[in-house]
Amino acid sequence: MQRERSCAADVIVIGAGPTGLACAIDVQQAGHRVIVVDKGCLCNSLFHYPSHMTFFTTSELLEIGNIPFPTPHAKPSRNEALEYYRKVAMHYRLDVRQYETIVSVSGVDGDFRVVTADRFQREKTYSARKMVVATGYYDIPNLLDVPGEALSKVMHYYTDPHPYYDQDVLVVGGKNSAAIAALELWRHGARVTLVHREPEMHRHVKYWIKPDLENRIKNGEIEAYFSSSVIEIGLDVVTVETPKGPRTIANDFVFAMTGYRPDFAFLESLGICIEGKDRMPVYDVETLESNVPGVYLAGVIVAGARTNEIFIENGRFHGKQIAAGIHQKLPPTLASAGIKGGAE
Repeated sequence: MQRERSCAADVIVIGAGPTGLACAIDVQQAGHRVIVVDKGCLCNSLFHYPSHMTFFTTSELLEIGNIPFPTPHAKPSRNEALEYYRKVAMHYRLDVRQYETIVSVSGVDGDFRVVTADRFQREKTYSARKMVVATGYYDIPNLLDVPGEALSKVMHYYTDPHPYYDQDVLVVGGKNSAAIAALELWRHGARVTLVHREPEMHRHVKYWIKPDLENRIKNGEIEAYFSSSVIEIGLDVVTVETPKGPRTIANDFVFAMTGYRPDFAFLESLGICIEGKDRMPVYDVETLESNVPGVYLAGVIVAGARTNEIFIENGRFHGKQIAAGIHQKLPPTLASAGIKGGAE
């Protein structure tokens, strides 16, 4: 079977996370042909969350497409969320193209050309009249920028504690992801050291996690260095600058849980203006259309570097704003608005 090399749609959505899926559903329900493209799998960022993670929010606040999210638990797990979003995509018969990386974007409002490459570097060209960027921020970690950070033992994503049993593990960071990683690693038999540049853990660490970690530190079960920073990572050690001077610590693995940032370079390559110290993109607050006509922004990227302001809970509503803005400018092309699928 010959592989499709080109495809046309009214709207192409870049990013198949919960916000991208919500946008695709709302635009499709308005009667427009939609294609969703992602360089990873469906909900790729959620897939790379810790395997036993539980959300801090309730299932109702994660719902998209007016589809209930059933769970017997007060707060759903990562695996439950992945199953839910798969079923939503199936219900709406969304046209999601997974494992395709954006190579280039060209054209203007009404006539965009998006070239992608699959895992085998085969290219495909999509044409679309409008474009929605919902790329999130989880793909680009904030680096420590120290010697040794490129070593294979250094990771910026934490998934499972089992491989680190009986190992010396350093966790860098002071927010929820660092606290959760440190606690899980310790509970599964790792010897854990925590390093944070501030004098204490961040005030936004969840109320049931913070005292747990503080008690482990107080009891000497987890060693912690506050007001400290990693200055070099070696093969078997890590050097940390502390208020009492540099310390060399035995080390097998490093988890640099120092946060993530949007792909500002990609946004700028589209012509989107980025302004101020928070690197805010320019967009219309009503329609979420950027300063580039025909290019809409959705999800956490609308907040620039302030990545703690937009989550699934509020980003999921961006689709309705975008769909309304697009619907004002494009006539429906599907048989009828409100149908489940856009492939007929």
